[in-house]
Amino acid sequence: MTTTTPPVSLDDVRDAAARLKGVAHRTPVLRSRTLDALAGAEIHLKCENLQRVGAFKFRGAYNAASRLTPEQLSRGIAAYSSGNHAQAVALAARELGTTAVIVMPEDAPPSKRAATAGYGAEIVTYDRYTGDRVAIAEALAAERGLTVIPPYEHPHVMAGQGTAALELLEETGELGAIVTPVGGGGLMAGSATVAKGLHPDIRMIGVEPEAGDDTKRSLEAGRRISIPVPHTIADGQALHTPGELTFSVNRRLVDAIALVTDDEIRDAMRFAFERLKIVLEPSGATPLAALLTGRAGSLPRRVGVILSGGNIDAGRFAELCGHPA
Repeated sequence: MTTTTPPVSLDDVRDAAARLKGVAHRTPVLRSRTLDALAGAEIHLKCENLQRVGAFKFRGAYNAASRLTPEQLSRGIAAYSSGNHAQAVALAARELGTTAVIVMPEDAPPSKRAATAGYGAEIVTYDRYTGDRVAIAEALAAERGLTVIPPYEHPHVMAGQGTAALELLEETGELGAIVTPVGGGGLMAGSATVAKGLHPDIRMIGVEPEAGDDTKRSLEAGRRISIPVPHTIADGQALHTPGELTFSVNRRLVDAIALVTDDEIRDAMRFAFERLKIVLEPSGATPLAALLTGRAGSLPRRVGVILSGGNIDAGRFAELCGHPA
């Protein structure tokens, strides 16, 4: 009988937390009596929309980048992302005194592209429906001697993302469940590693947009399933297959996946703005949508929720959430 060592451990996440101390924000945990009443549980909202670059992605990007050798840093970093990881790597590179080249889809939100450039990164664009972003980034890295930091398929990235759940549990104490968005699976893999390591009976509930249910299908099949690139307002979750490393963790530790529609995501964004007084991008609002619609299923008494990001410009927010005249 052979055993495979998981790509990330509780100690890895604790080590990442020490490395991120004083660099990443320790984001607040919000409560809302209105939300508690609607969800039928005591909800604790971890606001990663208030993290540096406006998303949890800074945690993993900095944790990975800060471990590069001086020689690697002197040559620079490459990454690929629709926006939040792009900004995170760009800022991490600037913080560490190096440069970044980011492969971004042509239809990435303009605000995310502008922010990435604002942190000093070089941007290379591609067509997300016909191009292979991984191949493009790896070719650039080989040509220029760069080190690739992928958005989720990396142990140090997963460990960094898990620090959000570690902070949440440190603040709230034991929870019965944690609900988190699932895209490539890095946030869930890191969070589940922490949560199950500290509290083995906790339920880990992932949320995907209905059009992008690759992780749900993969968990049901017991293997990674690929789907066509989904068309959804949740651009951060518009992936066609889970990561190999992340899925190796999530298939063991995730208890359920809930699906939400784009209209339900819009309603959750509007609720967050009007009742919680926070701005969420579509991907960051999917866990809230699952709670408001009941799609997260029967909940335990105390539930943590990771609101993963808030990177959306005012025009796009108004377009998605504005009430009809």
